[in-house]
Amino acid sequence: MSDELRPEARTKWAWFQIERARPRQRPAWERIADFLEITAGLDEQTAREQASRCIQCPEPACREGCPLANRIPEWLALTAEGHFLEAAEISMSTSNMPEICSRVCPQERLCEGSCILNGRAEPVSIGAIERFINEYAISHGLLNAAPVRPNGYRVAVVGSGPGGLSCADELARRGYWVTVFESRLVPGGLLINGIPAFKLDKHIVWRRLELLKKRGVEFRLGVSVGRDIDLDDLLRDYDAVFLGFGAWQAKPLDVPGADLKGVYQALPFLIQKNAPGTLEGPDIEVRGKRVTVLGGGDSAMDCLRTALRCGAAEAICLYRRDFANMPGSRKEYYAALEEGARFQFLTAPLKVLGNELGQVVGILCQRMELGPPDASGRRRPLPVPGSEFLHPTDVVLVAYGFDPTPFPPDSDLRRIRTNDWGGVIVDENQMTNIPGVFAGGDLVRGPSLVVHAVRDARKAARAIDAWCQGRPPKRPVRVEPLPEPSAEVVAAPPSS
Repeated sequence: MSDELRPEARTKWAWFQIERARPRQRPAWERIADFLEITAGLDEQTAREQASRCIQCPEPACREGCPLANRIPEWLALTAEGHFLEAAEISMSTSNMPEICSRVCPQERLCEGSCILNGRAEPVSIGAIERFINEYAISHGLLNAAPVRPNGYRVAVVGSGPGGLSCADELARRGYWVTVFESRLVPGGLLINGIPAFKLDKHIVWRRLELLKKRGVEFRLGVSVGRDIDLDDLLRDYDAVFLGFGAWQAKPLDVPGADLKGVYQALPFLIQKNAPGTLEGPDIEVRGKRVTVLGGGDSAMDCLRTALRCGAAEAICLYRRDFANMPGSRKEYYAALEEGARFQFLTAPLKVLGNELGQVVGILCQRMELGPPDASGRRRPLPVPGSEFLHPTDVVLVAYGFDPTPFPPDSDLRRIRTNDWGGVIVDENQMTNIPGVFAGGDLVRGPSLVVHAVRDARKAARAIDAWCQGRPPKRPVRVEPLPEPSAEVVAAPPSS
């Protein structure tokens, strides 16, 4: 590793003298032809120089802005000194999937948005540096997947999305025998099915899944808790249960014509186009067609960018509020613009129009204006009288978000208390009203960020550990002698 850093990187004024460097992105004309990741990682020298921009403030706002309270200034200081492995160790100590969070987190709203440099200069490139140190550590064998001596307890984790995987990882590290139950035939949840590969390459998720398997985590795929197996069955065989299967029920488009041919929900479209081999429902063909996406969140951005990669003639987003009140990530918005997507703000659909064959031909829309803030804190959209207009389109993708899927009516899962919108109610330890049953992520809080699911899962894992240690195991796991270290486990080399 070269020590040839610019002199500016060795001064306390690095934040001012060194410009923020953004990871190199492939040009839009190239990236819309495939589903490969659009952003490259930093090189070693750039990572060190960018990390040197951190001023190491005594009360780091970046850490307060991170839902996981990641020890950001510590690993930035180590990165600036070239101690990448030590930096990654600290990063991994507070996150179970930092190489994933660094790619999908909206840093501009979290750590980087809280950086004290905002207003004086551009914030430190925290997300890009986090990605660099963790990929560096993985490539240098820091991730040790050696099994831990069993502590005798069993835990069932329901769902293999970011929450389920993080809880399973945290418990496996503590010696628990963990079985993950996944209703789909492919594990990974949102990470595989919901997030497009151009944002998160699937091999990164598979790598994390393989790590969990090496740690002893068992996966039972195609098993739906509540249908194929009851909650009581799990409580009989396992010492605790963690529910982390997310929120998958799409919010509907509640206007006339929503049932016309050519109107689809966002998630089936994204699954079809981003996870080949998992076709659900009718094939959604957009090649050569005019595509309209309704909504302003990250799913809407994903739909726009996926449609363009699938050959759509145009991809236009209609959103009822303005840009300032749009919930989607700003970096995803600008990436969508670069790739050819268009946006019409302050626009709401009134009716989907069809032809004599029942096929979509357009949307009757109305202009909106913003009134006082609503319960979410955003300004309420109000219709502008007499502003109706026709928006021609061939395909409508509804990206209004998701709610928790209701428990099957004949399932014993219905004993779990939920609130008025279907979210599972938990206490301060993530435990439901049923002793020994914990929950977290979108199932509890509604559609949210991957990092929030990870935080809930880590908190639940700690509570599960405390719960189990005060009780005898229901079906004790036999404690076998630990095997000799596998040749697959590569010892971390000395830090450079």
